[in-house]
Amino acid sequence: MALNATIYKAELQVSDMDRHYYATHALTVARHPSETAERLMVRLLAFALYADERLEFGKGLSDEDEPALWRKAYTGEIEQWIELGQPDEARIRKACGRAQHVVVINYSGRGADIWWDKVGGSLGRNRNLTVLDIPSETVDRLAAMSERGMRLQCLIQDGQLQVMSETTSVSVEPQSRMTATLPN
Repeated sequence: MALNATIYKAELQVSDMDRHYYATHALTVARHPSETAERLMVRLLAFALYADERLEFGKGLSDEDEPALWRKAYTGEIEQWIELGQPDEARIRKACGRAQHVVVINYSGRGADIWWDKVGGSLGRNRNLTVLDIPSETVDRLAAMSERGMRLQCLIQDGQLQVMSETTSVSVEPQSRMTATLPN
């Protein structure tokens, strides 16, 4: 018998001073049976970092043709494709061909270094690719905030995030390995 996903509800209040985006999102997040609390919280962090009224969670682990998150134009064109972890190089190249902007958010410490050493040289040619690292200690602290019903506030200023719940706060400083050079 197949295991079912666990449903998490999150009220995510985003105050992004860098992009002048302020909104509260009522999110329903399905946690795949093989998904860790760390990955779940990095998905929420990615949502906060790139929050938009059209940003959606993809099927992710259960569908190889969809990313963890994506934003589509009203015409159906993929504006932003967000992957988590260390995706296959071919998957990233394919995403770069399909979307205007691709973001990869790594969160596994030394594993991210090894992955980047392997694929970084060839992926550097993709001008629409951004690669960010979240320190593993930070991800562990975020995972400790994970609850089936969450109320989170996220303040973003100067590229730094402060994620707050009713009982704790975690500072997040994403490190950029590569930044897209997108046209204005």
